Amino acid sequence: MNKQHTFFCFFILFFFFSNLNVGSAADAVAGDKNPFTPKAYVVRYWDKEIRNGLPKPSFLLTKASPLSAVDSASFAKLAAGGALSTRLPEFCSAANLLCFPEVGPSLEKHDKDASFAVYRDKNFTNYGTGRPGGVDSFKNYSDGENIPVNDFRRYSRNSAGHKESFLSYGSDGNVVDQSFHTYAAGATGGAGEFKRYSDQVNVPDLRFSSYSDDANGRTQSFTAYSENGNAGDQSFTSYGKNGNGPTDEFTSYGKSSNVVGSGFSNYAENANAANDTFKGYGIDMNNPTNTFTNYASGGNGATEHFTNYRDQANVGADSFTSYAKSANAADVGFTNYGKSFNEGTDTFTGYAKSAKGETKVDFKGYGVNNTFKEYTKDGVSFSQYTNVSTSLENQKLLKTPASGNLVKRWVEPGKFFREKTLKEGTVIPMPDIRDKMPKRSFLPRSILAKLPFSTSKISELKQMFKASDNGSMEKMMRDSLQECERVPSRGETKRCVGSIEDMVDFATSVLGRNVVVRTTENVNGSNKKVMVGRVQGVNGGKVTRSVSCHQSLFPYLLYYCHSLPKVRVYQADLLDPNTKAKINHGVAVCHVDTSDWSPTHGAFLSLGSGPGRIEVCHWIFENDMSWATAD
Repeated sequence: MNKQHTFFCFFILFFFFSNLNVGSAADAVAGDKNPFTPKAYVVRYWDKEIRNGLPKPSFLLTKASPLSAVDSASFAKLAAGGALSTRLPEFCSAANLLCFPEVGPSLEKHDKDASFAVYRDKNFTNYGTGRPGGVDSFKNYSDGENIPVNDFRRYSRNSAGHKESFLSYGSDGNVVDQSFHTYAAGATGGAGEFKRYSDQVNVPDLRFSSYSDDANGRTQSFTAYSENGNAGDQSFTSYGKNGNGPTDEFTSYGKSSNVVGSGFSNYAENANAANDTFKGYGIDMNNPTNTFTNYASGGNGATEHFTNYRDQANVGADSFTSYAKSANAADVGFTNYGKSFNEGTDTFTGYAKSAKGETKVDFKGYGVNNTFKEYTKDGVSFSQYTNVSTSLENQKLLKTPASGNLVKRWVEPGKFFREKTLKEGTVIPMPDIRDKMPKRSFLPRSILAKLPFSTSKISELKQMFKASDNGSMEKMMRDSLQECERVPSRGETKRCVGSIEDMVDFATSVLGRNVVVRTTENVNGSNKKVMVGRVQGVNGGKVTRSVSCHQSLFPYLLYYCHSLPKVRVYQADLLDPNTKAKINHGVAVCHVDTSDWSPTHGAFLSLGSGPGRIEVCHWIFENDMSWATAD
């Protein structure tokens, strides 16, 4: 190549880079002047698709992929070949994704009492096996952690008189994954205490498999277990199976949690003299789902008591299949069970069927809307069993605002409000609008387009992100995918997006190219009272169409974007009620048409009325956003 040709090539490259429209303001947002990075590409894409000249939204562009140009190309190639899992830790770190950490090495040595504090991501396998006496305590274990993963396998197996205490375990965590497999199996005596376990956790996945199987005279207590949680599941499989004289007590279990599911399968099956107490279980919960399968089936002399179970919950559903079936001399009592505010459903199939001896089943103060199939008629008594008329009384409560206490239980004050509230000078409660999701980034479209995204491809996703069967990661991905694949409601247009480019495409397909995206400025005022300052209606406050985007829980940043007809969008200054100083600038969406909403929607619980009878407004929370046409 001669010098003249070399100079000409250099000149062409210099001219290309000099004239590439990345934008000086965008460079500051992107933090990278390399024109081949995903961030730089997003800025150019924005300029191409949205041509109104308005400032680019820094809150959205900062969520663009932080990958370098080289890493982006490298990972895109791996994604195309289905080989991202071979470099998963590196990919997750560089792309700022939500991936479960590798569990630390197994801890087997155990020759004295142990105290585990401020601990996380450990594997306890064969820990404490055959140990006589002693105490292990777990205090402030994995508290406040993001994605703590701990595995207790064959812990305290065949021990004698050994005690474990879990105090403030995994509290205030996010996406907590805890597994107890064959814990205390074959143990004699001793006790396991779980107190303030997974309190105030977001999306917990807690699994107890073959816990205390074949144990003799062991006591387990769960106090303040998984209280104030959000979503998630707890499963107890073969818990206490074949045990002799086990005592299990669940007190204040799942209290005030939101949409939590618990599954008890083969719990205390074939156990002798089991004594289980569920007290204050599921109190004040919102839509809990509990499944009891083969619970105490085939047991001898079992005592199972449910007191104040699911009391004052909002709807909910429990299923008892083959509960105490073929049991001998069982004593099962339900006191003040299922007194949900809005009626739930309970199904009893094969309940105490083929039971022998002096089996006794007693229902006192039981709720409504229950189905009993194939259950024994002998020894079963129903006292103060609520009839349908009480259910109708509960239905009437929906027509007027619920009391302040009930609102606080299930609907955070200020989460929903009427349009007339948005008036300058009004003092209102502000809900907690802080983003509680794990911090993640979008993927560049060059990688995203090569990844599977459907429930039919869940096995490929599990392999890619190294998700265990039925674990937190699988559930998290499956739930989000199912919501993305859900049939749209009447008038709804929806799409899940994992890149800024996809979000821009969806918003402009609905609203056109002259669009602007807004979010609430900050989180100031959360959980406090604020004063409404200057209010401005977007598009003159007219009924319009907008696109709202809400985060979903997925390994990469994923948004559920949808457009509903007949909404009004507002911007409002939010002031400190005492000093009148501006502390925030909020964005609110008011749904004018609520006719397709559920009668048990939290908005109607807190505001009164019902579907189609009132409009309902809510704030745009941190990191959520609303798109509308520019004024």
